Amino acid sequence: MSPAPPPAAPGRGDGRPEGPPAPTAPSSPAPTAPSSTPHGIGVAPRRRPLGESRPAVLVLRALGLGDLLTAVPALRALRRGLPDFEIVLAAPRELAPVVRLVDCVDRLLPVAGREREVPPALPRAAARPALAVNLHGRGPASHRLLARSAPGTLWAFHHPSVPEVPGPAWVPYEHERLRWCRLLRWYGLAADPEDLRIAPPDAPGPVEGHAGPVVLHPGARAPARRWPVERFAAVAREVRRAGRPVVVTAGPGEAPLARAVAERAGLAPSALAGGPQGLPVDELCGLVAGAHCVVVGDTGLAHLATALGTRSVVLYGPVSPALWGPPAADGRHTALWHPGPDGDPESGQPGDPHADHPDARLLRITVDEVLAEVLAEPTAPRAAAEPSLVPGRSPVCTSPGLGTSPTPAPGLPPAPPPSEAAAADRHEGAGP
Repeated sequence: MSPAPPPAAPGRGDGRPEGPPAPTAPSSPAPTAPSSTPHGIGVAPRRRPLGESRPAVLVLRALGLGDLLTAVPALRALRRGLPDFEIVLAAPRELAPVVRLVDCVDRLLPVAGREREVPPALPRAAARPALAVNLHGRGPASHRLLARSAPGTLWAFHHPSVPEVPGPAWVPYEHERLRWCRLLRWYGLAADPEDLRIAPPDAPGPVEGHAGPVVLHPGARAPARRWPVERFAAVAREVRRAGRPVVVTAGPGEAPLARAVAERAGLAPSALAGGPQGLPVDELCGLVAGAHCVVVGDTGLAHLATALGTRSVVLYGPVSPALWGPPAADGRHTALWHPGPDGDPESGQPGDPHADHPDARLLRITVDEVLAEVLAEPTAPRAAAEPSLVPGRSPVCTSPGLGTSPTPAPGLPPAPPPSEAAAADRHEGAGP
């Protein structure tokens, strides 16, 4: 019997459960139009020459919007490090507009699991890639899912239930961007965890000469990460009193929550964005790209604001921004976080992100704190060596191979010898 996996550390992402070489593409491929086919959605057609095929890199990240955006540095590292390979991302179909903005993926293979679980299977189009990369979780189910696609090589974190995978060790309390960059560095690719910006969408922004709205997003997947409705409403009232327009957004199933905020704040129905199914992702990207500021809990919209370079005030609790926060060097983003006596700000150990009530650390954030940040003048990016130490503001994140084949496909860097891999893992595994 395989040994049991180590206990999952609390906090989102720390214990997710959990699967044919051709000639290199020419340097000037002929363009084709994006399309949806049984083989996936073309999201970067200029890299797919007509009549040509290339060895594929299958990347599993079948999670949500924020998860995709925190994996952008790793996806960019794969694109730069393997320029002659087709990058195929296995992720939810609804993320296609964002994948296009990321601009380092050639094809989206629509796949998703129920309630963030590992998908039960991959489409037939995923079969026999030259390389499979697990950016989904620690394993073992995600490892096995990718292994069933029969890749030439598989890159992933080591898991004791899959001992044939000689990857680096999983570090429980590590920032999500740093984690996946460390994985790729172990396999020999350069990866920059701050390479996370995406291009703004081709969508209408604010009217010229007028400031964009302050976007309030009261929703989150679990009540633990939802700041109270009455506090969002109080922020909305004061922002309107200061002369700025306000838009309240709703994700899927969050329309009643957004409506409650708007009604308590005395906003017109036109201030609501998003129906029962939420706001389409492409419209959401356009709204955030043109916003003056976004006020949001620790959820996907916060990562979208970071990626688009839109000012944001992010309300953290129960999980520390040391694990999911924006880069400390970018002064456009404020992470409000009050760990208090029941948490250690140095270790960043999170509370229960799935609890059915707002976390105590989240409730320590006041309306006045949020308003002070929203109504302040925009801040230029700070030097990384001088993170904000204002009380309540967290200095968040700063930046400091599963080989199933002994002979990688042509063009892949060789996995490091075990001794070198262990040394690299000890050096880079001391993050938060």
